[in-house]
Amino acid sequence: MIKRTKLLDAIRASFRVHPVVSLLGPRQVGKTTLAAQFAAGRKGKVTVYDLESAADRRRLTMPELALSEPADLIVIDEIQRQPELFETLRVLADRRDAKTRFLVLGSAAPGLVKGVTESLAGRVGFVDVPGLSLGEVGADRLRRLWERGGFPRSFLAADAAAGRLWREDFIRTFLERDIPGLGIHIPAETLRRFWTMIAHYHGQVWNGSEFARALGTSEPTARRYLDILAGAYMVRILPPWFENIGKRQVKSPKIYVRDSGLVHALLGIDGWQELTGHPKAGASWEGFALEQMLTLLRVRDAYFWGTHSGAELDLLVTRNGKRYGFEFKLADAPGPSRSMHAAVETLGLERLFVLYPGRDTYPLAPTIEATPLAAFGDTHPELVGREATA
Repeated sequence: MIKRTKLLDAIRASFRVHPVVSLLGPRQVGKTTLAAQFAAGRKGKVTVYDLESAADRRRLTMPELALSEPADLIVIDEIQRQPELFETLRVLADRRDAKTRFLVLGSAAPGLVKGVTESLAGRVGFVDVPGLSLGEVGADRLRRLWERGGFPRSFLAADAAAGRLWREDFIRTFLERDIPGLGIHIPAETLRRFWTMIAHYHGQVWNGSEFARALGTSEPTARRYLDILAGAYMVRILPPWFENIGKRQVKSPKIYVRDSGLVHALLGIDGWQELTGHPKAGASWEGFALEQMLTLLRVRDAYFWGTHSGAELDLLVTRNGKRYGFEFKLADAPGPSRSMHAAVETLGLERLFVLYPGRDTYPLAPTIEATPLAAFGDTHPELVGREATA
């Protein structure tokens, strides 16, 4: 079992501010295991409700009475199955003498977020639970993590074939059971086709009209499909950064499948050799490195930047009032480019880091540095952030 220390610290920090903490992330990403690890460190009574269990749903027939029981911590898993519980939690959280803390878990669905924000505004802290990171599995497992993705059961499978089978079953279950379970009625085959298209456009700028034509539907419908997958943490919509710089800039977002293992499953990539020779290998690396850096940096606001003349930057973040840029290159020894220099000059970057799968750190220019992805946290600890809560 991989102990996710930073996430446990984030939960503790959030509970110091809020009576309710919500773990947000896709199904099977390890939220239940994380909650169990957190509960194991509590000294008082812990009560767990799993709302996929009929028996536990019956226990909450009278929720205010049940959740008022003396306990140090109450964990409610798959809370989106009973959204009316959010109102009950609001009442209990507002009691002045309340000592119980509530840890609620859901499948990062739009219904979960909506219920929490409407009923528990000001009372709840959010902790995003991503897939496994390099910091958790170790730099020596970078290849495996990139190939299999960050879902624990895929990453920890007995072999690569078992990991692929798990991901294929996950995709089917997600489309055929999880999406309908959220009250969203879209044919599974339609949504799978759309998801596969995103995998082919992985790392590219969103073009709603092109997706709509391919699906034989309207642009608003295509955007609705995108928002559904993004709301379930299956897709990342990376917004563009633009400002008045006298150049025509890209103003549509980039789209990524968030988990690299799912990208490979949707593209039919079978094994390491096929991955490294695939036309989408560079885009796959870009998405993988992007997710790793967002997990490491823990920023709420992240952007890409691009101009119609070709200059671009894969990731732009702000830390302590300064701008930092990141480029993700699948190369043995990446070099500088005109685009990098343009990004530094135009955006006023403090530093630009070129992250690649190698081992050596070396300068490319006074403000541009090539850095191994797996080593960034160790070589630049001043930029590694703390999980924000809200």
